[in-house]
Amino acid sequence: MKEQLKHVYLFANLDDAQLGRVQEMSRGITLDDGQVLFEVGDEAPRFFLVRSGQIKLSRISFNGDEKVIELVGAGQTFAEALMFAQIPAYPVRAAALGRCELLAINSKGFLDLLRGSVESCFRMMGDMSLRLHKMVDEIDRLTMQSGTERIARFLCAQYHAEGEREFALAAPKGVLASRLSVKPETFSRILHRLADEGLVKIRASRVEILDPERLCGYSMSGF
Repeated sequence: MKEQLKHVYLFANLDDAQLGRVQEMSRGITLDDGQVLFEVGDEAPRFFLVRSGQIKLSRISFNGDEKVIELVGAGQTFAEALMFAQIPAYPVRAAALGRCELLAINSKGFLDLLRGSVESCFRMMGDMSLRLHKMVDEIDRLTMQSGTERIARFLCAQYHAEGEREFALAAPKGVLASRLSVKPETFSRILHRLADEGLVKIRASRVEILDPERLCGYSMSGF
């Protein structure tokens, strides 16, 4: 487990003794597809590292629709900022997308460890700052970009992350639609429109990028 922890940004500056302490204050959790880890308002004594699989963070709107806030993949942590709250409570619902293995880390224990590691404190501050910038950027996209631009941008980002022209969508289409703030039927319609434009080819949950330059250009300039 230590080797895996060393590759996680939050723990990268910890020495072997400190990593051993993280192990001692952690426990493994396995979730099946759709299983809920915590609900909005639950007490938050732990934060989590995704070891394999994917976690969906979401909230339910007043009209009962689910809004996906974030998709957390292997090697990523979530809920760590809550250790600084006076009365920590989870602000979102967390559920597994497919089978998922997590490491649950005691927040109070890790906070005590941080007091002896200035480098790790700065790393956490940097990570929280980056996430804040991502949230501001997302607000800009939601208010200034069309649904087509957001979907084109998402496909372009996954294309660059995968390093391949053909790949499986990162999550079910309905989940991605919520994450990108469009209706599921709108998401499907836009994918077909991109296909008609000769930018992508859609086969069930797989996408082939036919014209990366145009697709990434459209993600910034629109149709």
